Amino acid sequence: MDIELRGKKALVTGASRGIGRAIAVTLAKAGADVAINYLRQKAPAAETVEAIESHDVRGLAIKANVADAEGIQEIFGTVCEEFGGLDILVSNAASGVLRPYSELTPRHFDWTMDINAKAFLPLVQHAIPMMVARGGGKIVAVSSLGSMRAIPNYLAVGASKAALESIVRHVAIESAGENVNVNAVSAGTVDTDALKHFPNREEMLRTSLERTPAGRLVTPEDVANTVLFLCSSFAEMIHGQTIIVDGGYTVVV
Repeated sequence: MDIELRGKKALVTGASRGIGRAIAVTLAKAGADVAINYLRQKAPAAETVEAIESHDVRGLAIKANVADAEGIQEIFGTVCEEFGGLDILVSNAASGVLRPYSELTPRHFDWTMDINAKAFLPLVQHAIPMMVARGGGKIVAVSSLGSMRAIPNYLAVGASKAALESIVRHVAIESAGENVNVNAVSAGTVDTDALKHFPNREEMLRTSLERTPAGRLVTPEDVANTVLFLCSSFAEMIHGQTIIVDGGYTVVV
């Protein structure tokens, strides 16, 4: 299956490292020009742009906070100026407070919801008109299994990911008639820098590996390949779905 994205313009948020970087580079390999967003990691962002441009496409790094209205304006203003339009949006930027329910404050909860769920709404509100002007487009949000499974210390993040998937479904039904596909990818345990913030990281990795029928953990490239498929013409009739990439983990009783 040959996926060709030559001439397409893509934006991947939170793409200086880990899953976001893998997605950005994978889209570039397929021929898309890719803009990435980052907040603090300037050097890794520059390295990601270099990796993107090694595939004979254009790369662009934009420093901005997706949880901030001015940040959203900065991102899309730059994409419009530099790329002249947008065909693909991957909402990957995420953060959150990892604490048990008894230690969560309203501030912790609001911060996590703002960046993981609330930010997706202005992203699609800016992106979809740009896509419609070019005949349609693809939007993919990156979620996690915590949206439907209980994970220790994951209450705030899990709730935000569940909200994100709900927003995906609702936006999808409103934009499908405009030739815009909106979907989500939910990844199993992926050993990235983000996992280092979990106090029980080693236990999570061990348990996930033991329970995964495929016999290995999910990699950033596994997630990126699924995103690539959803951004291709092969996924024209997939709307409002959350595709789980977990090596069979969630089907084990």
